[in-house]
Amino acid sequence: MAKFELLMPKMGESVDEATIINWLKNVGDKINEDDLIVEIATDKVDSEVPSEVSGILLEKLCKINDVIQVGEPIAIIETKGDDSLGLDKKPKESKIIQEPIEVFQTDDLTEKVKNIIDFDKNSNDKKIYSPLVKSISKKEGISELELGKIVGSGKEGRLTKNDLLEYISKHKSNSDSFKETSSNTDFSVDNYEIKEMSRMEKLISDHMISSKDKSVHVQSFIEADITNLWEWRENNKEKFQKKEGEKITFTPIFIMLVAKALREFPLLNVSVDKYNIIKKKNINIGMATALNDGNLIVPVIKNADQLSLLGLAKKVNDLAYRARVGQLEPDEVQGGTYTISNIGVFDTLMGTPIINQPQVGILAFGAIIKKPSVIETDKGDFIGIRHKIILSHSFDHRVVNGARGGLFIKRIKDLIENWETDLTV
Repeated sequence: MAKFELLMPKMGESVDEATIINWLKNVGDKINEDDLIVEIATDKVDSEVPSEVSGILLEKLCKINDVIQVGEPIAIIETKGDDSLGLDKKPKESKIIQEPIEVFQTDDLTEKVKNIIDFDKNSNDKKIYSPLVKSISKKEGISELELGKIVGSGKEGRLTKNDLLEYISKHKSNSDSFKETSSNTDFSVDNYEIKEMSRMEKLISDHMISSKDKSVHVQSFIEADITNLWEWRENNKEKFQKKEGEKITFTPIFIMLVAKALREFPLLNVSVDKYNIIKKKNINIGMATALNDGNLIVPVIKNADQLSLLGLAKKVNDLAYRARVGQLEPDEVQGGTYTISNIGVFDTLMGTPIINQPQVGILAFGAIIKKPSVIETDKGDFIGIRHKIILSHSFDHRVVNGARGGLFIKRIKDLIENWETDLTV
């Protein structure tokens, strides 16, 4: 017999640690290669760590909510001796240190995990589930028949953890929430529900409060005439999709313009550590993305200033899709240097976004609306119908003064209004 140390895997260049949020195996359980051992979380992304060996789970080296550094051991698995693997047959003296392993996202589990089960033995259309889905359904008392009726969003319609948790939230709320009732014989009964925040909601709440405590938030607003850009997109979106196979939304265009402005205003591409200003060489733009459950996540486009409009469109579409189906890698929500939020998709005209720490600025793009405007020409002024947009800029007044913050969004306004209408796709 030999012992195998399961290490906290590497999850990206900028991810150094993860939190243990759930053990999927107990001490004494038989482990098959590729079985999922533990569920971990980094900031806003949950992942599961699989085993590279078969054996018996001998010891858990950390508890739920422990924060573990990448490369540190998290469990010990007892394996059978195998000379081909170079295992010492003396348990006390032998130890295998595995290399950092890949972390599988929940929606990809069914392609990776060997230890899958079939709940409906009598069905011709057999369904398979990951061990995590099996464990949650058993804990929540969901029958095999009920589980089979839940629509899955994973590959080939597979049921994912998020699908199951959303179903439980909607249909099993009585089992995981506390209800308090106030009644009086002379009055009608008033009911209300107290429900603890989800882990992501707690993280977002703490992050927002921390940002307000750390940064001196100042807002500035500017209106831009986006007519030329609007008409260019209308004239080219079908051609772009047919030629490149990608939808061209306003988001990659906005990111391209912001990246260009950040090169001209490098002090907006910094972070602050007490009294030190840390200038960032790379321009990594986060794009705030609303999830189906109402929460928010910010995937990051690395080196955005080095990508073409086509490259940005592909990256934006890919990250937005994988964010909504829970397939982002931990490294893809780390390392941002500036953030944008396209609040206009909700018909919101303007807002006061909260800075995404440790950055010093965030820009919200409002809804694009048609309105009568004064148009200045050599022959005089006249009234015309134009497409307008309001830019809402929040910046940290500790390092960005009002003039610089205002000039930054004025530059973006100029880039929008001087969009080249003859730009080819």
